[in-house]
Amino acid sequence: MSCSPFDLKDYFLKELPDSERRQVEAHVGNCRPCREELDRLRLTEAALFALREEEIPRRIAFVSDKVFEPSPWRRWWAAFWGSTARLAFASAAMLSIAILVSALRPVGQIAVRPNAPQVANAVSDTEIQSRIDTAVAKAVAQVDARQTGKTKQLVADLEGTRKRLLWAADEFDYYQKRVNTVRVLADYGPPRADNGELK
Repeated sequence: MSCSPFDLKDYFLKELPDSERRQVEAHVGNCRPCREELDRLRLTEAALFALREEEIPRRIAFVSDKVFEPSPWRRWWAAFWGSTARLAFASAAMLSIAILVSALRPVGQIAVRPNAPQVANAVSDTEIQSRIDTAVAKAVAQVDARQTGKTKQLVADLEGTRKRLLWAADEFDYYQKRVNTVRVLADYGPPRADNGELK
């Protein structure tokens, strides 16, 4: 709190002596920002007391507990992949099976794809070119229309700005004339008739 020598938090937590507490109460009665700060502290306290209480855990789990121990299947899988000799044996066995299968397959059963027939070009080149030209013309027309709309809007905005500037210039001239009149009157006094009386 910047406008009081006492801290509102100390007052709110009832940590101030009686004399200082009365001074803070008098100050809070007259100072709106401090009153709002005190209300915020009360809302915070109410929100904290609205939370339900949770029971503190009696025991913290450790990594060495049985809960964190991997299953037997995971231990076996980790041991298998961790052993270089077992991994090399499994790789060699799979390679041997692949070679054996490819050697036993008869040559005549290899599927050869016949040449796929060429798909006839259903659309001629001139039709493609005309479609492209139509699409380009349409896109250019849309861009031109958007640009024209933006230009009209900018011109309207500039015209409005010009009118406001002219009005401001007229107002400035009017007030400049009034200021000049006041200066002349201040310097020379109001206009007088030849007999010395005010006109």
